[in-house]
Order: sequence, then C-alpha cells, then structure tokens
Amino acid sequence: MHNDRFFDREASWLAFNYRVLQEIKDPSLPLYERIKFLAIFANNLDEFFRVRVATVRSLLNLKEKDFSKLLFDPKLQLKNIMKTVALHQKEIKKVYINELIPELQKNNIYLVDDAQLKGNQKKFLNNYFENNILQHIQPLLLIKKKITPFLKNGRLYLVIKMRNKSKTGKPAKRAVFKYALVEIPSNHLPRFIELPLEKDKHYLIFLDDIIRYKIPEIFSAYDVVECYSIKLTRDAELYIEDEFSGNLLSKIISGLKKRNIGLPARFEYDESMPTTFFNYVKESFQLKKADLSPAGKYHNKSDFFSFPNPVGKELEYSPHKPIKERKLKSGDEMFDAVKEKDHYLFFPYHSFEHVVDFLHLAAADPKVVSIKMTQYRVAKNSKVVKAMIKAAKNGKNVTVFVELKARFDEEQNFLWAQEMERNGVAVYYSFPGVKVHSKLALITREENNAFVDYAFLGTGNFNESTAKIYSDLGLFTSDVRLTSEVEYLFEFLVGRNIKYKFQHLLIAKFNIRKVLNRLIDREIENARAGKKGYVLLKMNSLEDKKMINKLYEASAEGVKIDLIIRGICCLLPGVPGLSENISAISIIDKFLEHSRIYVFHNDGNPQVYSGSADWMRRNLDRRIEALFPIYDEKIKSELLDILNIQLNDNVKARKIDVNQKNAYVKRRSKDDPVRSQIAIYEYLKEKQQEKN
Repeated sequence: MHNDRFFDREASWLAFNYRVLQEIKDPSLPLYERIKFLAIFANNLDEFFRVRVATVRSLLNLKEKDFSKLLFDPKLQLKNIMKTVALHQKEIKKVYINELIPELQKNNIYLVDDAQLKGNQKKFLNNYFENNILQHIQPLLLIKKKITPFLKNGRLYLVIKMRNKSKTGKPAKRAVFKYALVEIPSNHLPRFIELPLEKDKHYLIFLDDIIRYKIPEIFSAYDVVECYSIKLTRDAELYIEDEFSGNLLSKIISGLKKRNIGLPARFEYDESMPTTFFNYVKESFQLKKADLSPAGKYHNKSDFFSFPNPVGKELEYSPHKPIKERKLKSGDEMFDAVKEKDHYLFFPYHSFEHVVDFLHLAAADPKVVSIKMTQYRVAKNSKVVKAMIKAAKNGKNVTVFVELKARFDEEQNFLWAQEMERNGVAVYYSFPGVKVHSKLALITREENNAFVDYAFLGTGNFNESTAKIYSDLGLFTSDVRLTSEVEYLFEFLVGRNIKYKFQHLLIAKFNIRKVLNRLIDREIENARAGKKGYVLLKMNSLEDKKMINKLYEASAEGVKIDLIIRGICCLLPGVPGLSENISAISIIDKFLEHSRIYVFHNDGNPQVYSGSADWMRRNLDRRIEALFPIYDEKIKSELLDILNIQLNDNVKARKIDVNQKNAYVKRRSKDDPVRSQIAIYEYLKEKQQEKN
C-alpha cells in the first residue's frame, strides 16, 4: 500500500507488528519468549486501534469540503487495515492452537477450558469461585433498545443467551430468550489460575472459563443456551495536543477521565457466535460494521505477559546480567570519571543502576547545589523520582519538567509529579501544543569555588523498568559545549524567553531540521566531487516526508544510505531512479530497539549524533527533542562498531523493501550467523575487559 514515493504509515505500522508476529512463529525461541511476543503483539494492536484507527475513523465525519482536502481516502485505508488485521489474526490463531498449546503440553503444561474439567478440579474451582470471584460478579440484563449496559474500555465480558426454565423439564414450544452480560474481573484477579498439580502435570485455566463453568449457577433461574466473549476498545486520544489556551493540566486530567468512555474503535467478538445472537448483540450496542472485528474465544491476549511458568526458567531466555562500568562507581570517583572524559552506556547491555546511583549520589552530595531533569515516562516505583525527592529534602534546588501528555502514562506521571511537589521539588508541566520528549539531566556542583555542570543525555526515559528491556544509549559528560546548552534548554523549559542559538545540540523547534538537512547536503556535495557520500541512520520510525525526500535527493546524487528502522518506514528503498542507493533493515529481538544514532560520513571524519528524536513530523515539528553530538573519538568508534554489527545481522534482521514483506536477511552458506543483540553484548563485555 504505497504511492510512487511513500509507503502508507498505517500499513507500515502493521508490517512492523507482523515482525513481532514472526517472533511468535519462530520455533528457535524459548516457548515463553514466544508467548511474551504474543502479549506484545496483542498490546501493540490494542494501542493501534485506540489511537491510529480511531484517528482515521474520526476523519470519516469530516464535511465533504474538508474530506476532499485529504491526501488519502480514509474509507479505503480502514478497509485495508481491517483486511490486514484479519489476516494477522488468522495467523495468530493458527500458531496459538497448532504450536504454542502443543508445546506447552510437551512441557506438561495444560491450558484447559470449562468443558475439560475433572472432579477434583471442579471442587477446587468451586471453592476458588466462592472465595475470590463471586464478590466481583454483577450480572446485567441486556434488552435491546431498553437496557444497554455500558462496555468499559478494554474489559472482557461474557454475553449470555438464556430462557426460562421449563416446569415440565422439556423445552417450551415457543421459547422466549433473554440476554445478559457478565464482566470478567481480570482487573481484580489473575487472568490465569493454576489448578492442582496431577502426576507432574500442570493445569492452568483462563479466568473467563471459570466463569463460564459457573454461569449456570449465576443464572440458576434460567436455562443457559449460549455464552460468548466480547470486548470493546475505545478511542484513547485526548485531543488536547494543539490547544493553546486555558489550564492545560486540568484539561489533561479531564481528558483522562473521558478516555475510558471514548467512541468505539474496535468491537471484538467470538466469531463462532451464531448470527442471530450476534445481530442481537450488535444492535443492542448500536455497533456499526466498521466497529466489528471477529476474533477467537479469548480476547486481551496481552494478559499473556503474566502467563504462569510452573516448570522453570528453562522455557525462557537465561537471565541477562548487565555490564557494570568500573569507572562509574559511586562516590566522588563518579564525578571525577565524568570530568576526565565522556562515558557512554548502552542499556540494557550496561546497567541502568549507574544512572540511578549517579542521581542518588548527587542527591546526597553536599557539593551539589542543583539538579534539573526531564521526565517523560515514570516507572511505577521510581528510584529516579525518589532521588529527586531526596535531593529536595537535602536542600538542593531541584527542577523537574514532567510531560503529562506521554500517552497511557499521563496518570502515572501526574501522581509522581504531585508527590515531588509535596516534597519541595519545583515541577513544571506540559506546554500547550508540544510534547517535551527529550531525555536530559543536569547536575551542578560547587568545586573549588566554581560551579561545574555534569549532564546525562539519552535516547530513552529515566525509567529503571523499561531500561531492562529497551535498547537505549546514554552519555555522561561534563563537556561545557554540551552542558551549557543543556542549561539553556532547561531555561526554555521553565518558561524563560531565551534567544540562544544552539551550536552543538540539535533541538526540535530550534535547529534540528536545518542542521540535518545541512549534514545531508554535505554528503551530496562530497558525492558530486567524487568523494564518498554516506549516511547511516538508526531510529524507531521514519515518516517525515520532507526528510524522506531529502534522502531520495541524496540517493539520486550517489550518496549511499543505510537505514536501521525498528517500526514505521514510509520511505521506499531500492526503487530505480528514486532510491536505488538506499537499503533498510529492521531488527526485532529480545530487547526493544529504541536508540537513535545518526552517522554522516563527512569525508572520513564521521559526525555522529544520538538522542530522543525519530524522523517523524511530530518529533521534528511538534515536540521538544534533543540530539547530541558524540565528540569523544573512542566512543564514536565503538558506536560505529555497534552499528556495523547491526548492519551485518543475518539472524534477526528483516529487509524492508518496497512492499514491506518482512523477508529475513539471507545468510550465505559461508557466513557465520550474526545475531546482533548477542554480538553487541559480547562486544561490550570485551571492551569492558580491555578497560580492566
């Protein structure tokens, strides 16, 4: 789904999620890693419908004069989306039934349903239902055009068809059916319940099936005829990004309350539901054809994140042991090490505890006078935020900019922001119209009657939970060229009007487009002069049409361009006359590729940038992003080595072609297998040993 120059954004996202599906299908992965990818796939798809599909559907309500201004047909796009999703769902169902369930059984793990229960299991579940579930069961009548219960976003329900019990014990000649709804309380209880062990066999059951088993008792006054599962996903957009007036904080809080009552984005239902029953349900909830998404018996497969493993760790990847940098120890040594030279960390290969320790060290250090940082996604039990609170209590001047528009983390961010404010931290909130997505911390220390700044600049959030599974780059520096500009950016974030021209950092809404274009233009000039022109870009998503056109221009002039794109890629690689000098790969593996690293060859003296900004219009125009240059030659060399390892991945790399078919990069018979995430870990361990 593309025109002559660009691949459709939504289709590209679905192609990315198919790469996740490929991990579910990969028999070389440990079983529970495949199950984890099943949860990731489902979670991704839910968010896609809540945000992207809901946005496209909203365009259908435009007036005809506005509708004609669109560059695409939303009706056709929705049709293509639903067609692709249906194909993916069929593959998921096939893999789940034909591969995952049998593999579980090979390991003595049996996922049973209500029809397979044995006597002792029924006894166990009778007690479990009585003691744990019954208190959460609230049956609701469903009467078309009269009583329509509200379906909460993302919650699971059983819809029941029943009739009055016959006094004679025989079905009435003319049965009168009634309908009801029961919410599955998976927000209160585990989705999967372990049943008693039998002869070394482990039995698990969905919470849904326990309730199915007890439905005849819940509706004991009726004969239950049929029972099927449904789920409604609602529009998650807050629609406040472009508001420039009023109290933005109160609007965000109000928007969060409304999120769970948004318009339908996807109605999933058990496709085995009979037509007459389904039509009754559809009409009762006033659903449109565009709302409907047939699925299997079970929804919310994202709950497989918590699928119990009663066998042991042999069904998972072996535990990852992060590398500890010897020079980044706690105490004054840490400040001395950063003052001596820049240090980089590549998470989760390196330990994020270095960052946490650095912040807690600063909070306790009597020489530290101030700490400034940004927060985009805060961990639930954030050690980082606790360090800020500790610093404020110790009399430091602590300033934290909290982005409240970080989708699906708004509430968590707001709660931590309130906690920081209560403890003396100066908290600044979202700007109207823009998101602050940069990842920065600045520590000012008094040393020998002078103030010295130390900065941490990163590609990922200050979140110790995601740092264990997201592949991100972070830089510790005291280089005044960088720390002074971080200080200026914080001045801007707290509302001061600055007229500073950034010379080293690339800041969205200030200079990022101008500099990126200039860097590409230099490669074009070198190629025209017969020199090597080369650009290597690693990012999460490439969508911005202006930047894509610039890359096309560079390709036409002979500049070789390598792309490593995890997610959306709207550029068409390898098209004669357009992009024949551009190649692209995507790597999906154990860790989520999240770092952004941009390399411009510069006639053999590479300029390397890293930071928070993808090449999407929102990142370059509607956010405060920060890219930082890598000035240390040794760090630059090692990052280039890491990128080359990824370019040579022939195990987990997929080729992004003009149709985004996700073919794996072929490995020639003479080539050794290169799985880049494993190879990078080994490379960094080797570098650490050299330092020791």
